[in-house]
Amino acid sequence: MSPSPATASLLPTAVGPHFTLASSARLLGTTQVGPGAIISRGAVVRSVGGSVTLGAFSALREDAVVVGTPERPTSIGEKTVLGPRSLVMGARVGSLCDIGDGAVLMPGVTLGDRCLVGEGTVLPPGMTVPDQSVVLGRPGQVLRMLSAEDLAHLQQRRGGDLSLPLAPLTSFSARDRAEDAPMGQLYAFRDRHPFVHPTATLFSSAEVSGDVVIGAGAIIGAGVKITGDLNGPVRIGARVQILENTVLHLQPDTMLVLEEGVVVGPGCVLHACNLGAGTVVEPGAILCEGSHLGKGCHVAAGSLVKARAVFPDYALVEGFPATQVGTRTSPPEPPRWVLRPEDLPGLRRMG
Repeated sequence: MSPSPATASLLPTAVGPHFTLASSARLLGTTQVGPGAIISRGAVVRSVGGSVTLGAFSALREDAVVVGTPERPTSIGEKTVLGPRSLVMGARVGSLCDIGDGAVLMPGVTLGDRCLVGEGTVLPPGMTVPDQSVVLGRPGQVLRMLSAEDLAHLQQRRGGDLSLPLAPLTSFSARDRAEDAPMGQLYAFRDRHPFVHPTATLFSSAEVSGDVVIGAGAIIGAGVKITGDLNGPVRIGARVQILENTVLHLQPDTMLVLEEGVVVGPGCVLHACNLGAGTVVEPGAILCEGSHLGKGCHVAAGSLVKARAVFPDYALVEGFPATQVGTRTSPPEPPRWVLRPEDLPGLRRMG
Protein backbone atom coordinates (compact mmCIF):
# COMPACT_ATOMS: atom_id res chain seq x y z
CA MET A 1 0.00 0.00 0.00
CA SER A 2 1.43 3.40 -0.97
CA PRO A 3 1.28 6.37 1.43
CA SER A 4 -2.08 8.12 1.44
CA PRO A 5 -2.46 11.87 0.87
CA ALA A 6 -2.73 12.20 4.67
CA THR A 7 0.76 10.86 5.19
CA ALA A 8 2.69 11.40 1.97
CA SER A 9 3.93 14.79 3.17
CA LEU A 10 5.25 13.26 6.39
CA LEU A 11 7.99 11.11 4.87
CA PRO A 12 10.97 11.58 7.22
CA THR A 13 14.69 11.08 7.05
CA ALA A 14 15.15 7.71 8.73
CA VAL A 15 13.38 4.39 8.33
CA GLY A 16 12.69 1.80 10.99
CA PRO A 17 12.40 -1.95 10.32
CA HIS A 18 8.92 -1.75 8.76
CA PHE A 19 7.68 1.77 9.47
CA THR A 20 8.95 5.29 8.87
CA LEU A 21 10.68 7.16 11.68
CA ALA A 22 12.05 10.70 11.39
CA SER A 23 15.59 11.23 12.61
CA SER A 24 14.35 13.89 15.05
CA ALA A 25 11.51 11.70 16.37
CA ARG A 26 11.98 9.66 19.54
CA LEU A 27 10.63 6.26 20.53
CA LEU A 28 11.36 5.78 24.24
CA GLY A 29 10.93 2.29 25.61
CA THR A 30 9.43 -0.62 23.68
CA THR A 31 6.57 0.24 21.31
CA GLN A 32 4.36 -2.11 19.29
CA VAL A 33 4.12 -0.67 15.76
CA GLY A 34 2.14 -1.77 12.72
CA PRO A 35 3.47 -1.74 9.14
CA GLY A 36 3.31 1.52 7.23
CA ALA A 37 3.09 3.72 10.32
CA ILE A 38 4.76 7.13 10.13
CA ILE A 39 6.30 8.99 13.08
CA SER A 40 7.17 12.45 11.85
CA ARG A 41 9.69 15.10 12.81
CA GLY A 42 9.88 15.93 16.51
CA ALA A 43 7.20 13.42 17.54
CA VAL A 44 7.82 11.55 20.80
CA VAL A 45 6.44 8.21 21.97
CA ARG A 46 7.13 7.28 25.60
CA SER A 47 6.18 3.66 26.18
CA VAL A 48 6.95 2.49 29.71
CA GLY A 49 6.93 -1.30 29.90
CA GLY A 50 5.72 -1.70 26.31
CA SER A 51 2.49 0.19 27.01
CA VAL A 52 2.02 1.97 23.64
CA THR A 53 0.69 0.41 20.42
CA LEU A 54 0.48 2.22 17.07
CA GLY A 55 -1.60 0.56 14.38
CA ALA A 56 -0.79 0.02 10.72
CA PHE A 57 -0.63 3.09 8.46
CA SER A 58 -1.30 5.49 11.30
CA ALA A 59 0.68 8.73 11.51
CA LEU A 60 2.00 10.95 14.29
CA ARG A 61 2.61 14.35 12.78
CA GLU A 62 5.15 16.93 13.84
CA ASP A 63 5.78 17.32 17.60
CA ALA A 64 2.92 15.01 18.59
CA VAL A 65 3.42 13.22 21.92
CA VAL A 66 2.07 9.80 22.91
CA VAL A 67 2.59 8.52 26.46
CA GLY A 68 1.69 5.13 27.92
CA THR A 69 2.33 3.52 31.30
CA PRO A 70 1.50 0.01 32.54
CA GLU A 71 -1.31 1.52 34.62
CA ARG A 72 -2.59 3.63 31.72
CA PRO A 73 -1.57 2.09 28.37
CA THR A 74 -2.15 3.90 25.10
CA SER A 75 -3.41 2.26 21.93
CA ILE A 76 -3.88 3.96 18.57
CA GLY A 77 -5.80 2.10 15.89
CA GLU A 78 -5.09 1.68 12.21
CA LYS A 79 -5.08 4.56 9.70
CA THR A 80 -5.47 7.17 12.45
CA VAL A 81 -3.71 10.55 12.13
CA LEU A 82 -2.56 12.62 15.12
CA GLY A 83 -2.10 16.25 14.09
CA PRO A 84 0.92 18.43 14.93
CA ARG A 85 1.46 19.02 18.68
CA SER A 86 -1.44 16.75 19.62
CA LEU A 87 -1.05 14.88 22.93
CA VAL A 88 -2.36 11.42 23.83
CA MET A 89 -1.81 10.42 27.47
CA GLY A 90 -2.88 6.92 28.48
CA ALA A 91 -5.89 6.82 26.15
CA ARG A 92 -7.45 4.42 23.66
CA VAL A 93 -7.88 5.85 20.16
CA GLY A 94 -9.81 3.89 17.56
CA SER A 95 -9.08 3.36 13.87
CA LEU A 96 -9.68 5.86 11.05
CA CYS A 97 -9.67 8.85 13.42
CA ASP A 98 -8.38 12.36 12.74
CA ILE A 99 -7.03 14.13 15.86
CA GLY A 100 -6.71 17.88 15.29
CA ASP A 101 -3.63 20.00 15.87
CA GLY A 102 -2.95 20.66 19.54
CA ALA A 103 -5.73 18.39 20.79
CA VAL A 104 -5.20 16.75 24.21
CA LEU A 105 -6.54 13.31 25.18
CA MET A 106 -6.09 12.74 28.90
CA PRO A 107 -5.71 9.41 30.77
CA GLY A 108 -8.61 7.00 30.56
CA VAL A 109 -10.16 8.54 27.42
CA THR A 110 -11.73 6.05 25.00
CA LEU A 111 -12.25 7.37 21.49
CA GLY A 112 -14.23 5.20 19.08
CA ASP A 113 -13.54 4.47 15.41
CA ARG A 114 -13.97 7.08 12.66
CA CYS A 115 -13.99 10.04 15.05
CA LEU A 116 -12.99 13.63 14.30
CA VAL A 117 -11.45 15.63 17.17
CA GLY A 118 -11.20 19.36 16.50
CA GLU A 119 -8.06 21.44 16.82
CA GLY A 120 -7.25 22.39 20.42
CA THR A 121 -9.95 20.14 21.85
CA VAL A 122 -9.29 18.74 25.35
CA LEU A 123 -10.86 15.38 26.23
CA PRO A 124 -10.90 15.14 30.06
CA PRO A 125 -9.86 12.03 32.01
CA GLY A 126 -12.16 9.04 31.59
CA MET A 127 -14.30 10.48 28.77
CA THR A 128 -15.84 7.91 26.38
CA VAL A 129 -16.64 8.99 22.82
CA PRO A 130 -18.80 6.72 20.61
CA ASP A 131 -17.87 5.69 17.08
CA GLN A 132 -18.30 8.24 14.27
CA SER A 133 -18.44 11.29 16.53
CA VAL A 134 -17.33 14.87 15.92
CA VAL A 135 -15.84 16.26 19.13
CA LEU A 136 -15.00 19.90 19.90
CA GLY A 137 -14.34 22.14 22.88
CA ARG A 138 -12.42 22.63 26.12
CA PRO A 139 -13.59 20.33 27.63
CA GLY A 140 -14.55 18.32 24.58
CA GLN A 141 -18.17 17.54 23.83
CA VAL A 142 -19.74 15.40 21.12
CA LEU A 143 -21.07 17.99 18.70
CA ARG A 144 -22.75 15.58 16.28
CA MET A 145 -22.31 12.30 14.48
CA LEU A 146 -20.30 12.01 11.28
CA SER A 147 -22.03 13.19 8.13
CA ALA A 148 -21.68 11.70 4.65
CA GLU A 149 -19.39 14.63 3.83
CA ASP A 150 -17.19 13.85 6.84
CA LEU A 151 -16.90 10.21 5.79
CA ALA A 152 -15.98 11.25 2.27
CA HIS A 153 -13.26 13.50 3.72
CA LEU A 154 -11.87 10.64 5.83
CA GLN A 155 -11.81 8.43 2.78
CA GLN A 156 -10.14 11.04 0.59
CA ARG A 157 -7.38 11.57 3.17
CA ARG A 158 -6.68 7.83 3.11
CA GLY A 159 -6.30 7.45 -0.64
CA GLY A 160 -9.91 6.38 -1.09
CA ASP A 161 -9.52 3.29 1.10
CA LEU A 162 -11.22 2.97 4.49
CA SER A 163 -10.56 -0.76 4.82
CA LEU A 164 -8.47 -1.92 7.77
CA PRO A 165 -5.56 -4.32 7.18
CA LEU A 166 -5.69 -5.75 10.73
CA ALA A 167 -1.93 -6.15 10.41
CA PRO A 168 0.23 -7.70 13.14
CA LEU A 169 2.37 -5.42 15.28
CA THR A 170 6.14 -5.58 15.63
CA SER A 171 8.03 -4.67 18.79
CA PHE A 172 10.52 -1.82 18.43
CA SER A 173 12.80 -0.79 21.29
CA ALA A 174 14.66 2.43 21.99
CA ARG A 175 17.74 0.26 22.34
CA ASP A 176 17.43 -0.66 18.66
CA ARG A 177 18.39 2.89 17.73
CA ALA A 178 21.37 4.68 19.29
CA GLU A 179 20.73 8.04 20.89
CA ASP A 180 22.67 10.90 19.36
CA ALA A 181 23.93 12.40 22.64
CA PRO A 182 24.13 11.14 26.21
CA MET A 183 22.96 14.27 28.06
CA GLY A 184 21.03 16.66 25.86
CA GLN A 185 22.42 19.55 23.86
CA LEU A 186 23.80 22.53 25.78
CA TYR A 187 24.59 25.85 24.11
CA ALA A 188 26.30 28.97 25.37
CA PHE A 189 24.85 32.38 24.53
CA ARG A 190 27.50 35.08 24.55
CA ASP A 191 29.07 34.67 27.99
CA ARG A 192 26.17 32.71 29.49
CA HIS A 193 26.44 28.94 29.90
CA PRO A 194 23.85 26.45 31.16
CA PHE A 195 24.59 24.63 34.40
CA VAL A 196 23.13 21.16 34.89
CA HIS A 197 23.44 19.40 38.23
CA PRO A 198 25.30 16.07 37.89
CA THR A 199 22.26 14.16 39.15
CA ALA A 200 19.84 15.72 36.66
CA THR A 201 18.75 13.83 33.53
CA LEU A 202 18.43 15.38 30.08
CA PHE A 203 17.13 13.31 27.22
CA SER A 204 19.25 13.47 24.10
CA SER A 205 16.92 15.68 22.06
CA ALA A 206 16.47 18.26 24.84
CA GLU A 207 18.13 21.62 24.08
CA VAL A 208 19.20 24.17 26.70
CA SER A 209 20.84 27.50 25.98
CA GLY A 210 22.06 30.55 27.85
CA ASP A 211 21.60 31.46 31.50
CA VAL A 212 19.85 28.30 32.71
CA VAL A 213 20.42 26.43 35.98
CA ILE A 214 18.92 22.93 36.33
CA GLY A 215 18.81 21.52 39.87
CA ALA A 216 19.49 18.15 41.46
CA GLY A 217 17.41 15.22 40.29
CA ALA A 218 15.55 17.23 37.65
CA ILE A 219 14.34 15.45 34.50
CA ILE A 220 14.22 17.29 31.18
CA GLY A 221 12.30 15.20 28.65
CA ALA A 222 12.73 14.50 24.97
CA GLY A 223 12.29 17.48 22.66
CA VAL A 224 12.17 20.07 25.47
CA LYS A 225 13.55 23.52 24.55
CA ILE A 226 14.77 25.85 27.33
CA THR A 227 16.07 29.25 26.29
CA GLY A 228 17.80 31.69 28.65
CA ASP A 229 19.17 34.07 26.04
CA LEU A 230 17.42 37.41 26.60
CA ASN A 231 19.06 39.12 29.58
CA GLY A 232 17.18 37.03 32.12
CA PRO A 233 17.78 33.76 33.93
CA VAL A 234 15.90 30.46 33.93
CA ARG A 235 16.06 28.67 37.28
CA ILE A 236 14.81 25.09 37.56
CA GLY A 237 14.74 23.62 41.05
CA ALA A 238 15.47 20.18 42.43
CA ARG A 239 13.31 17.26 41.28
CA VAL A 240 11.49 19.32 38.66
CA GLN A 241 10.15 17.46 35.63
CA ILE A 242 9.69 19.19 32.28
CA LEU A 243 8.26 16.67 29.87
CA GLU A 244 8.16 16.01 26.13
CA ASN A 245 8.15 18.87 23.62
CA THR A 246 7.55 21.60 26.20
CA VAL A 247 9.06 25.03 25.47
CA LEU A 248 10.40 27.48 28.10
CA HIS A 249 11.57 30.91 27.06
CA LEU A 250 11.91 34.53 28.17
CA GLN A 251 11.08 38.02 27.10
CA PRO A 252 13.87 40.62 27.50
CA ASP A 253 14.74 41.44 31.12
CA THR A 254 12.44 38.84 32.65
CA MET A 255 13.05 35.59 34.52
CA LEU A 256 11.49 32.14 34.69
CA VAL A 257 11.51 30.16 37.95
CA LEU A 258 10.25 26.64 38.63
CA GLU A 259 10.64 25.83 42.31
CA GLU A 260 11.45 22.35 43.59
CA GLY A 261 9.17 19.47 42.70
CA VAL A 262 7.25 21.25 39.91
CA VAL A 263 5.90 18.97 37.16
CA VAL A 264 5.21 20.35 33.68
CA GLY A 265 3.39 18.00 31.34
CA PRO A 266 4.11 17.36 27.66
CA GLY A 267 3.42 19.99 25.04
CA CYS A 268 3.26 23.03 27.34
CA VAL A 269 4.56 26.54 26.61
CA LEU A 270 5.95 28.55 29.55
CA HIS A 271 6.86 32.19 29.04
CA ALA A 272 8.57 34.12 31.83
CA CYS A 273 6.58 32.93 34.86
CA ASN A 274 7.05 31.71 38.44
CA LEU A 275 5.70 28.35 39.66
CA GLY A 276 5.71 27.52 43.36
CA ALA A 277 7.03 24.26 44.80
CA GLY A 278 5.04 21.14 43.99
CA THR A 279 2.84 22.76 41.33
CA VAL A 280 1.56 20.48 38.54
CA VAL A 281 0.92 21.83 35.04
CA GLU A 282 -1.03 19.37 32.91
CA PRO A 283 -0.31 18.70 29.21
CA GLY A 284 -0.88 21.40 26.61
CA ALA A 285 -1.17 24.35 29.02
CA ILE A 286 0.19 27.81 28.19
CA LEU A 287 1.52 30.13 30.93
CA CYS A 288 2.09 33.70 29.81
CA GLU A 289 4.64 36.30 30.82
CA GLY A 290 4.56 37.53 34.40
CA SER A 291 2.12 34.90 35.67
CA HIS A 292 2.73 33.65 39.21
CA LEU A 293 1.37 30.50 40.84
CA GLY A 294 1.86 29.67 44.50
CA LYS A 295 3.00 26.32 45.84
CA GLY A 296 0.95 23.20 45.27
CA CYS A 297 -1.19 24.60 42.46
CA HIS A 298 -2.77 22.45 39.75
CA VAL A 299 -3.21 23.81 36.20
CA ALA A 300 -5.64 21.77 34.09
CA ALA A 301 -4.79 20.45 30.63
CA GLY A 302 -5.01 22.95 27.79
CA SER A 303 -5.48 25.96 30.09
CA LEU A 304 -4.25 29.45 29.22
CA VAL A 305 -2.87 31.41 32.18
CA LYS A 306 -2.93 35.05 31.10
CA ALA A 307 -0.04 37.48 31.42
CA ARG A 308 0.54 38.71 34.99
CA ALA A 309 -2.19 36.46 36.42
CA VAL A 310 -1.56 35.59 40.09
CA PHE A 311 -2.92 32.53 41.90
CA PRO A 312 -2.46 31.65 45.58
CA ASP A 313 -1.07 28.46 47.09
CA TYR A 314 -3.02 25.26 46.30
CA ALA A 315 -5.21 26.91 43.65
CA LEU A 316 -7.05 24.74 41.11
CA VAL A 317 -6.63 26.63 37.85
CA GLU A 318 -8.58 25.85 34.68
CA GLY A 319 -9.95 27.46 31.54
CA PHE A 320 -9.11 29.43 28.43
CA PRO A 321 -8.40 31.96 29.87
CA ALA A 322 -7.80 30.27 33.22
CA THR A 323 -9.55 31.15 36.45
CA GLN A 324 -9.36 29.67 39.93
CA VAL A 325 -12.07 27.00 40.11
CA GLY A 326 -11.25 25.67 43.56
CA THR A 327 -8.67 25.25 46.31
CA ARG A 328 -6.79 22.10 47.21
CA THR A 329 -6.43 20.96 50.79
CA SER A 330 -3.06 19.29 50.09
CA PRO A 331 -0.40 19.31 47.38
CA PRO A 332 -1.35 17.51 44.14
CA GLU A 333 -0.31 13.88 43.76
CA PRO A 334 2.20 13.12 41.01
CA PRO A 335 0.21 12.40 37.84
CA ARG A 336 0.37 8.94 36.26
CA TRP A 337 2.24 10.38 33.28
CA VAL A 338 5.26 11.62 35.25
CA LEU A 339 8.64 10.02 34.63
CA ARG A 340 9.67 7.76 37.48
CA PRO A 341 13.44 7.57 38.02
CA GLU A 342 13.29 3.77 37.95
CA ASP A 343 11.84 3.89 34.42
CA LEU A 344 14.68 5.96 32.97
CA PRO A 345 17.10 3.13 32.11
CA GLY A 346 14.45 1.48 29.94
CA LEU A 347 13.62 4.69 28.08
CA ARG A 348 17.02 5.99 27.02
CA ARG A 349 20.62 5.00 26.66
CA MET A 350 22.34 6.17 29.84
CA GLY A 351 25.84 7.57 29.38
